Amino acid sequence: MIDFENASFKKLTEWDADKAREDLQDLLVPDEVVQLAFKGVRDSVTFTSRRIIAINTQGMTGKKKDMTSLPYGKVQAFSIETAGTFDLESELELWFSSLGRVRLEFGRGVDIRGVSRVLGEHVL
Repeated sequence: MIDFENASFKKLTEWDADKAREDLQDLLVPDEVVQLAFKGVRDSVTFTSRRIIAINTQGMTGKKKDMTSLPYGKVQAFSIETAGTFDLESELELWFSSLGRVRLEFGRGVDIRGVSRVLGEHVL
């Protein structure tokens, strides 16, 4: 499992939902829909209608992948930090029962409030 306590997903930018669906087709259940998708240099985070899927690509070739499913029902709290004038990155922190804190850093141009709305629809 990804060590969320000692690392965060950094500089995630928006990713095409159709491409995310193709990459995740073996993981998605029949009625699961990709709502938002973000990709870093090698990692990705996808918000579906049922959960958050975090993929950490490992190794030099990138063939080894650590895939973590984070169910919305286990989110106890979340917070967002919007981008500023000089700090162009925004952040999302999620607290999960039994897992702890998960931190996601988004690059410039990501609508973090939109991410918060999608998350709120599933958690609240």
